[in-house]
Amino acid sequence: MAHYQRIGDVPPKRHTQHRDSDGNLYREELMGEEGFSSDSSLLYHRGVPSAITASQVWELPDQRRTPNHPLKPRHLKLHDLFPTPGEGEGACPVRGRRQILGNNDVRINYVVTGTTPSPLYRNAIGDECVYVESGSGTVETVFGVVPYRAGDYVVIPRATDHRWVPAEPSQLYAIEANSHIQPPKRYLSRFGQFLEHAPYCERDLHGPGDLDALVESVAGETDVEVLVKHRTSAGVVGTRLTYATHPFDVVGWDGCLYPFTFNVEDYMPITGKVHQPPPVHQVFEGHNFVVCNFLPRKVDYHPLAIPVPYYHSNVDSDEVMFYVGGDYEARKGSGINLGSISLHPGGHAHGPQPSAIEASLGVDYFEESAVMVDTFAPLELGEGGLAVEDDAYAWTWAGRRTGDTGDGGPAVFSNS
Repeated sequence: MAHYQRIGDVPPKRHTQHRDSDGNLYREELMGEEGFSSDSSLLYHRGVPSAITASQVWELPDQRRTPNHPLKPRHLKLHDLFPTPGEGEGACPVRGRRQILGNNDVRINYVVTGTTPSPLYRNAIGDECVYVESGSGTVETVFGVVPYRAGDYVVIPRATDHRWVPAEPSQLYAIEANSHIQPPKRYLSRFGQFLEHAPYCERDLHGPGDLDALVESVAGETDVEVLVKHRTSAGVVGTRLTYATHPFDVVGWDGCLYPFTFNVEDYMPITGKVHQPPPVHQVFEGHNFVVCNFLPRKVDYHPLAIPVPYYHSNVDSDEVMFYVGGDYEARKGSGINLGSISLHPGGHAHGPQPSAIEASLGVDYFEESAVMVDTFAPLELGEGGLAVEDDAYAWTWAGRRTGDTGDGGPAVFSNS
C-alpha cells in the first residue's frame, strides 16, 4: 500500500552521506518487501543495525497443533484462558500468547496482558495483525511509537523490532501471518490509493510518532536482547539475538512500509436490500486468508428479507469468528457469547441457529461486533484452543447439548 510517510531526520537524496552534527555517519538501512520489488522504507541508524554479539535459542510456548478430526464445528471460550483483565499481573504480550488455531499460512493467538512491557520482539516469519479486544497502551517500534486502544487493529510489518507497553491490562487477539497483510486489492487503485467504494481510507490509518523521544530514551544502551520468531524446516522457532546497540536508534526514516493502527469505529459497513455475503465486510488480506469485521449496522431492507445469514458450505475455506461485542443474532441458543470463537470448517454446511431465523424477521439493525478470519487451508487446533473447547456446540443445530464420546466412537445425544 503506497502511502508515503516521512518522520525525523533524513537526507535530501537516498543512498547519500547523512551525518550528525559531529560528523558521524548515520547507517542507512533499507527495509523492503519482496526483495527490492515492493513497498519499502529507508531508516537511518546511529549504530550498525547488523551488529550482534550473541545468538541463543528462545524456547517458544507450545506450538503443537491438532487436526480437526473427526470433522466438526467448534466453539472455543477464549475468556476462560486467562484471568479477567485487571486481576493479577497478566501475561507478557509476546511470550504469554497461546495458540488457538493455525496452519502453515496463519496462526491465531490470544493473550491477556498486565501492564509490564514486553521484551523487544521481531516476527521474521510474516506480518502481524493484532486486534485489541480491550485495553490501551503503545507499541514502541523502530519507526516510532504507535498508540493503541480498544477496537484497533495494530498491523506490524514482518521483521519490525517492537515492544508492547500496555497502559492497562489488554486483551490481544494476534493474527500472525506467514506473509504480508494489506488492504484488499479491490479497494485500491493500480497505484495504491484507496478507491471511493472502499469502506475505509488513508485518513483512518494512524502511523508512528514520537520518534525523537524514543531514540533519546535508548541512547547509549548496549548489548540489547531481541526475541526473534522465525522458521526452519522444523517449523516455527525462536532465537534470542543480542545487539551491540539498541535497535531504536533510528533518527529518521521515510517510505511506504511501517506499522499502523486502524480502528473498527472508522470502518463503514456496506449493506444492501437483501443479505450481503461476508466479502463486503473484508478489512485485510494475506496469503491464503482474509480478515473481515462484522459491526453494528443497518440490515437488509427488502420487505421479505431474512437478516441473518443463509446456510452456506465453506467449500474452499475454514471460517473463524471471534465475537467481541453486542449480541450476535445468528448464534442465539448456541452457547456463543462475548469472547467466544466459532470454527466452521470446510466440508461442513453452517448457518444460523434455527430459532434465530424467525427471530430476525423484521429486525432493521444489528448491534454486534465480530472479527472473522477465513483461511483457504484447513485450520488445526492449538493447545490454547483445545483447553477451552465447548464440546456441546457441534450438536446445537439439532437441538442437542451433548455430542461425541471423545474417543471417536458413536455420538451420545440429549434433548436438554
